[in-house]
Amino acid sequence: MTTGFYAGKFFPMHKGHLYCIDTAAKQCDEVTVILFINGDDELKYFRENGHDDPMLEVEPRIKKAQEICNLYPNVKFGVIDCLPLKLPEGTEDWDAETPEVRKFVPHMDYVYSSEPSYDDYFQRAYPEATHILVDVERKNYPISSTLIRAMEILEEKEKWMV
Repeated sequence: MTTGFYAGKFFPMHKGHLYCIDTAAKQCDEVTVILFINGDDELKYFRENGHDDPMLEVEPRIKKAQEICNLYPNVKFGVIDCLPLKLPEGTEDWDAETPEVRKFVPHMDYVYSSEPSYDDYFQRAYPEATHILVDVERKNYPISSTLIRAMEILEEKEKWMV
């Protein structure tokens, strides 16, 4: 049985994320998707800078990710709160997150992302897994959560979000 892993903040969930989940689900017998949350820290930052989008709140993000994962019989879903795992200066500590991921996915054959820069970390954290890059150049879905958050026009955001 082949197992895959895909994770993100999904801040917000968009069609590129869906494409990666779909790719993993087609290539693996079982896929685990994990949503990393940091309480409402990120949302607080964006609200302080003039963004007020309810789809950035934790509960709607969990609900949307769960709905997407439920579309696939071979996809499991989990949530990890990374807030208590942050480094003292407040940055993310991926190495502290790794044991939490392993609680959901003790073994994986593949780890999915669209970021080649994650390769070194994935090799260290999940040495048994092959890093599968999906739509690195964003040709299928030329979007990112950062770009969606920067969009001012609601209709343009809705075009990309799922």
